[in-house]
Amino acid sequence: MLRKVLVLGGTGFVGRHVCEKLARLGVGLTVPTRRRRNAGSLATLPALDLIETDVHDSARLAALLPGHDAVVNLVAILQGDEAAFERTHVQLPEKLVRACQPAGVRRVVHISALGADLRNPAGLPSMYLRSKSRGEQVLHQADLALTLIRPSVIFGAEDRFLNTFADLQRIAPFVPLAGAQARLQPVWVEDVAAAVVACLSGPYERDSVGQIYEAFGPEVYTLAELVQLAGRISGVAQGRGRPVLPLPPALAWLQARLMELMPGEPLLSRDNLQSLSVPNVATGLHPGLQALGITTASLQVVAPTYLGHRGWRSPLMARRQGR
Repeated sequence: MLRKVLVLGGTGFVGRHVCEKLARLGVGLTVPTRRRRNAGSLATLPALDLIETDVHDSARLAALLPGHDAVVNLVAILQGDEAAFERTHVQLPEKLVRACQPAGVRRVVHISALGADLRNPAGLPSMYLRSKSRGEQVLHQADLALTLIRPSVIFGAEDRFLNTFADLQRIAPFVPLAGAQARLQPVWVEDVAAAVVACLSGPYERDSVGQIYEAFGPEVYTLAELVQLAGRISGVAQGRGRPVLPLPPALAWLQARLMELMPGEPLLSRDNLQSLSVPNVATGLHPGLQALGITTASLQVVAPTYLGHRGWRSPLMARRQGR
């Protein structure tokens, strides 16, 4: 019986949904965080221990493991240099493996990325995808009861995806767009969280060990279509959205480079652009979330429930104000 789970990255976008679902099942949770103030509403969940610590510190990570039945690893970054991706996506899984063994914890659910390939990381075009794949290799080669979940881009009420596209159109007359023809199959955050829970409890718990699941929604879009959809749903320009101007490769590369030079986390990096060159859609090589009993939600059904209802204090506005 599942009694207590350590959730790495539990204060993040996906992690909060995972914690809420596990807490409703009566599962005890430990959520480490660098800053307690990042926890938000998680602090009110029953049977949740919020611990201020650095999980990248091997000794501190090892101290967290005893007494847990399973670990969920959601720690990830989208931006950074080679060293940052290596530290987050490869070295942290290595430290987790070393911490799990003496603690007797074997059950691990790891959130990776659609487009990762544990057989050939070097053949992938971006630091993000290569590091995600090497992290999968580290866990796959260890003596763990492992499940890998590879989501496409994740959307939901607090995302930095559709919300950002909508916000851009509120402040710009048109959207010059790099990677406009990139193909994506967005998946709702609630469905990804439900998949994590299904792997840890219920009728799919045993069968999910050793599996790789691809988490994707029912529709495939180009990036340009998603930008236009976000504008229309959020009511920009009386529901028409702004014109999208696809950029040729050279200008797309220049746009990404200029965004990297701006203060704060860039909206787009050259590495993001490289990742977009790989179709972010179901491959058919691994089961989808239907294999876990989940019927994935349509973006066009879910997105209208939150786009356009957040007021002017949006994620992008907060970023522009340095918060």
